[in-house]
Amino acid sequence: MHLSRSLASVTVGVCLLLSLSCESYEAMPHARVEAHRAAAPEPFGATCRSRVTGSQVTAYCHNPYPQADRVRLHIECERWWDVDSDGAPVVAGPAQTVRLTGRCWKEVRSVWVSHSRQAHFRQER
Repeated sequence: MHLSRSLASVTVGVCLLLSLSCESYEAMPHARVEAHRAAAPEPFGATCRSRVTGSQVTAYCHNPYPQADRVRLHIECERWWDVDSDGAPVVAGPAQTVRLTGRCWKEVRSVWVSHSRQAHFRQER
């Protein structure tokens, strides 16, 4: 009987300790949640629309964000002998719209625009 009383008091003590630690744990801010909020990426990337007219391709990209976006037009031609093309990168600055053009000799199979962040270069004097 003495063993069951001491076991009961230990059990009550452990339960009380666990309930107090859970309450204090809930009151504390979670470091992982705060770090996740702080590390949220800024919105990035121009919105592009493309139009194919015969063998000509035109794409317009508008960047509504404050960080510059380097956009590049890629064209895959239908014929095996027709050369696919990857256009030169063009910087779409904040609130800027750029036009990208390209062509195939014959039919166009697919068109897409790739995006990359504009690197900030520091000039040394």
